Amino acid sequence: MIEIKNISKSFNGKKDVLMNLSCNIPDNIIYGLVGTNGSGKSTLLRIITSIYKPDNGKVLVDNVNVYDNEKIKKEMVFVPDDLYFYSGYTLKDLASFYKSMYNNFDMSFVYELANNLKLDINKNISSFSKGMKRQCAIICALATNVKYMFFDETFDGIDPIIRNYFKKLIINQMAKQDTTIIMTSHNLRELEDICDNLGLIHDSKIFFESDINSLKSDICKVQISLKNEFDKDAFSKLNILSYKKVGKVITLIVKDSKKAKKYLNSLDSIFIEFLPLTLEEIFIYQMEALGYEFKNVI
Repeated sequence: MIEIKNISKSFNGKKDVLMNLSCNIPDNIIYGLVGTNGSGKSTLLRIITSIYKPDNGKVLVDNVNVYDNEKIKKEMVFVPDDLYFYSGYTLKDLASFYKSMYNNFDMSFVYELANNLKLDINKNISSFSKGMKRQCAIICALATNVKYMFFDETFDGIDPIIRNYFKKLIINQMAKQDTTIIMTSHNLRELEDICDNLGLIHDSKIFFESDINSLKSDICKVQISLKNEFDKDAFSKLNILSYKKVGKVITLIVKDSKKAKKYLNSLDSIFIEFLPLTLEEIFIYQMEALGYEFKNVI
């Protein structure tokens, strides 16, 4: 487990990028961090992986302080947003470099994926496109077979088809090795179909986090029309995040879906329809209920 305890970090004495941030990330999940550019996602990953030292607080991995701990760092791999490759390096050279640091590095996996993706393993990486460079970095990270993997802006520059291919590889990696994977993005939709948990960073802290399945099952959208005259008081027993009425049709966003469905189905309605919500819609309504505008947060 990764335990993040009251982490704060600023640069050059300016406003804290992170401030008293705390969260726990269980083993063997894919955890997504979302937030606007500059919200602190990359800084948090660099603190967890011991690239940065926090000003305050600490990060424990398997109950041990991670900072400057060589043993734990051997069980981590980090693919940053701003990729860097040594001059003249080919994918083969890059893989050999990783192999020198990670005992369980799988060179055959690199060759297999390079062949599948039509990446010339002997070609200079500097000649590759942005998306191809990202592919090289992800391939080598997955080939390390370490316990903890960190990907910053994971699929930046990769086309949708290859992106889905890598999503499957990442899911397989987690299942195969009981790996814990943390991924960042400013795009909720990009992480929705791959992550088990999501945390939203805003204003230097974890603003909101939840298990995705629970989050999706707990909130629903309802359209309903009742036979008799009614107003909002008719739904006072429900935990309502949003209420809109157009004519005789009510659109509700409600929490505790199971309870809401039972109650609404008991009403004398002309029609009723329960609709799923995207993760982005769920976050919008959750934040509106807390008094935040979604566009100002992500």
